Amino acid sequence: MENLDRLCAEYGYMFAEEVSKVSGFGPEKAGNLLTKALGVLEEQGLYAFTLFCESRGSTEEEGAKKIKEITTKLLKDELGLISNDNLLEEIRKENGLALRLDDLTLAIQVLEKSLIYARFHAKALSNSLEETKVSEEAT
Repeated sequence: MENLDRLCAEYGYMFAEEVSKVSGFGPEKAGNLLTKALGVLEEQGLYAFTLFCESRGSTEEEGAKKIKEITTKLLKDELGLISNDNLLEEIRKENGLALRLDDLTLAIQVLEKSLIYARFHAKALSNSLEETKVSEEAT
């Protein structure tokens, strides 16, 4: 049996780290994008979340691609809920994730918790960077 809380913590950290590393992002911008993505997921569901990631403009495009990549890895490699790397196709195909309600509920719950943890990780990264700057300025 998989410890889902541990899995969410692992992926939350991965979301924060990887999105923060995207060129021009950093932890604060990553936290903002992760918050928006989480809001769409909670309010509108997995399909809208995926479309949100697909539709980001030039300033958020690379971060959103990273979110979608990590989401796909989570749902495919860890949970086995999808079978290929095209998340939109996997959701809407015949007998896809959108039609398997138990699997869809699990996917949303795990992804929500992972993104919540990611927001906290991004905030911690941001605070750590601020403390480092203050420390360097003091010396």
